[in-house]
This record gives sequence, C-alpha cells and structure tokens, in this order.
Amino acid sequence: MNIPSQKFNRVWWTLLAAPILFFVGIVVASIYFGFVTQGQNPEAIPQLVADSTPYQLAVVQIWLLLILMKSMKRDGLTWKDIGWKLADGQFAWREVLIGAVPGIALALLYIYILSPMLTSLQQIWDYVPAGELLTTLGASLIPFAIANVLLAPFVEESIYRGYGWTRLLGRFSQPVAIALSVFFFGILHWTGGFWYILLTGIVAGGLFAWLRLSRKNIIAPFAAHLALNIVETIFIATAIVH
Repeated sequence: MNIPSQKFNRVWWTLLAAPILFFVGIVVASIYFGFVTQGQNPEAIPQLVADSTPYQLAVVQIWLLLILMKSMKRDGLTWKDIGWKLADGQFAWREVLIGAVPGIALALLYIYILSPMLTSLQQIWDYVPAGELLTTLGASLIPFAIANVLLAPFVEESIYRGYGWTRLLGRFSQPVAIALSVFFFGILHWTGGFWYILLTGIVAGGLFAWLRLSRKNIIAPFAAHLALNIVETIFIATAIVH
C-alpha cells in the first residue's frame, strides 16, 4: 500500500516522539530544579535531573501511548491491524513462551557480558560517563519499575514493531523497514549514551524485529521485551541494594 507523503509524515513524528520527549523532559526538569534551588546550588542541578529520570521515563511512556493512539485513530488502524492478533494455528501461550525464552537469554547476556562490555566502551569514549546509567535508572525504583515493566514493553512494541512497522512496510522494502525500526528504537535510548544506542537498537531491537517478522504478531516480541525488562529491573534493584 502506497502511503501519501503528507500522511506518512505522521509516521516519522510518531517514531521520533520518544527521543524528542526525553529531551524536553530533561530541559523541563533542569528549569524546574533551577527554580527550586533558586540558583543557590547550580552544581546540584545535573544530579537532581538525573535522579528524576525514572519519573521522566514513566511520563514519557504515557505520552507515547497517547500519541500512538492518536496516530492510529487518524490512520484508521486498530490494535489488530498493527500486529496484536494471532494467525490461524497460533496460540497466545506459545507466542509468549517463544518470546520470553530469548528475552530472558538476552537479559542474562546483558547482565554478564554486554553490560560490562558497555562500561568498558564508555571508559574509552561516550557522552555519558561509564556506569552512570545504572545509578540513574535505579534512583527511584518504583517509578522505574512502572515505566520499564508495566509501560515500556507494550508501548514501545506497539510503536516500533506495530504501528511503525506496519506503516514502514507500506512504503519501503522489508530490509529497509527493519533497518529503520532498529534505528528509531536505538535512538529512543539516546540518554544512555552512544554505545547504549547501538546495544539496544541492534541487539535488542534486532531480536524483537526478528520475532515480529518470523511470528507475524507483536505478542512474541512483547513477551521478549517484557522478560528482558523484568530481569533488568530486578538486576538494577539488586545492584542498588548492594
């Protein structure tokens, strides 16, 4: 299906909404804490902004859901249209299992191999200090858990492997659509640094895209995303406690 350029602009804005909202959130938080401290302790503002990241994550996820629903309504799409449906012979429990197993495997790979590798690469170069991501995300565990477990898997899969995936395939070839979905999912995580963008975009985004392509539904990549984020949240909570 060939989508008119003017109508397709909505797809680009929906895919770019997350990084833009995160940037706006950081600016708003900086202004707010600057006002609260009345300029008496400007050195504390960056840390206060960083500590507010879990709350920003939750707010951004809610805004993304609203943006997604508005885009779907304007394009006349239902949840089934963007992948929340099963083909004949598929069962929900099987799709959840098919997604959860590689999701947990990726989580363990992240904890024991990818995370240490990320820290090493950040020590060489990055615009985010090495190890800062873990501390930032664990600053407030409850809002982080809400954002990372209850909201992110559903919202992000619905955008990047659902609405975005469906619309991109309506204009581009399958390889290009996959590459774009991986790219936009990567820059969603720009606040984690350059190497974190590559890690989430290529490794996690690649796995989710493969599940979406092979299973032809969002349930499998959603289950993988949910499993990954649950393990990640437990890991961060445990690391902060210790």
